[in-house]
Amino acid sequence: MELTLLGTGAPDGLPRPDCPCAACATARGARARAATALLVDDALLLDLTPGAVFAAARAGHSLTGVRQVLLTHPHDGPAVELPAGLPSAGRVPDGRVLTLISGHRVRAVPMDAPGTGYEVTSPDGERLLYLPPGAAPAGLADRMAEPYDMVVADVVGRPDAVARLRAVEAIGPATEVIAVHLDHDAPPGPELDRRLSAGGARAVPDGTTLTVGGYHAEPDVPRRTLITGGARSGKSVEAERRLETYPEVVYVATGGSREGDTEWAARIGLHRERRPAAWRTEETCELVELLASDGPPLLIDCLALWLTDAMDRVDAWNDAAWAGGGLSTLRKRTAELVAAVRGTRRTVVAVTNETGSGVVPGTAAGRRFRDELGRLNAAVADECEQVLLVVAGQALTLRG
Repeated sequence: MELTLLGTGAPDGLPRPDCPCAACATARGARARAATALLVDDALLLDLTPGAVFAAARAGHSLTGVRQVLLTHPHDGPAVELPAGLPSAGRVPDGRVLTLISGHRVRAVPMDAPGTGYEVTSPDGERLLYLPPGAAPAGLADRMAEPYDMVVADVVGRPDAVARLRAVEAIGPATEVIAVHLDHDAPPGPELDRRLSAGGARAVPDGTTLTVGGYHAEPDVPRRTLITGGARSGKSVEAERRLETYPEVVYVATGGSREGDTEWAARIGLHRERRPAAWRTEETCELVELLASDGPPLLIDCLALWLTDAMDRVDAWNDAAWAGGGLSTLRKRTAELVAAVRGTRRTVVAVTNETGSGVVPGTAAGRRFRDELGRLNAAVADECEQVLLVVAGQALTLRG
C-alpha cells in the first residue's frame, strides 16, 4: 500500500495566515506545511483540503483515480470546493466498514474528540491507521490481534494517543509512526525531529510517498538519557515530554515530602498535574533497586536531590565526619548508582542540576556539594546514550 502525504500541517496550515509568532515566521520553503491530507494508492483520499489537486501533481500523482473521499474532522471556514471528477466527500459512522471497488477496506474508528479515525486495510493486508487532529482512539480493546503497519496521527498535540495504542499493542516495534497535523506549537527543524524520535515517531515533508508495511529503519530511541540544566530551565518538562508516548511510566521523586513546607507541596502538586494519569509515582532515593528491576520506563527527578540525601546519610556537611569516612562512603554509594545506570535494561530519563557555572559557594559544605554533583553528573552522563542541556526551555544535545 502506497501512501502520499499531500499535506502534514494543522487544518489552518503552517504558517498560519496572519500569525506573527516565531514558528510561523520560520515556516518557509520546505518547512511550510499544508493542511494534512492522505492519498492512498491513488484510490482513496483522506481529508479534502484546498489545493489537493496541485499538491498531488507536485508529488507526481493524480486524483483522477480516486474512488472515495473521506473526512476525519469538522472543517471550519468556507467549504472546500470539490475538484471536478471527485466523488462527494463524507464521513463514515463509527464502527462501520466500507469496502472500495479498489479492494481497500475502511473501518471508522471512534475518537474521544469530534472526528473520525480510519483504519485502512489494503487488498494485500497492510494496515494503516489515520487519526484526526486533537483526537485519540476511544473504546480500544484490551489487546489488538496484531499491530498496525503504520499510524499517522497528531503525535505532538495528542501524544497520549500513541501511548493508548502502545498499551493495547496496536503500535509495535515495527510500526512506523508518522506525525501530522503539525501546528505552530510544534518546534521547527531539528528540534521537532529530536522530540518525535524520543517517542519513536518522525515527521516528513509535504509530498512524501511512503510504503505502508515496507521496510523502514526503526527510530534510534536512546534508552538512557540525562537531562541537565539550571533552576527553572525547563529540564523537568523536557524529561516528561520524552516519555509522554509511553503507556506506563514510573515517576521517581527523590525529593520526598517535606513536612510543613507549603511551597514544596505546591511545587510537587504542579508536577503531578502535568503528568499523565497512567503514570505511577514513587518517592524514594533507593534508585539502585529500581534500576536493577524490570518494568516500565523510569523518570528520575532528580539526581541533585538524590545526592543531597546521600550526603545527609554520611553527615557530609560536617568537616570531621567528611574526613573521617564520609567521603569514601559517599563515593561508594555514587559508584553503585553509576553501575546500576550502566547495567539497567529499563528506559531511563534522569534529571539533574547543572552546577559550577556561577559564583563559587561561600562555605566548605556548599563547595563540597558542588564538586560531588559535578562528578556524579559526569559519571552518569558517561553511561547515557543521550545527554541534553536545557537553557531557557531549549534543549541542546550534548551527546546522541
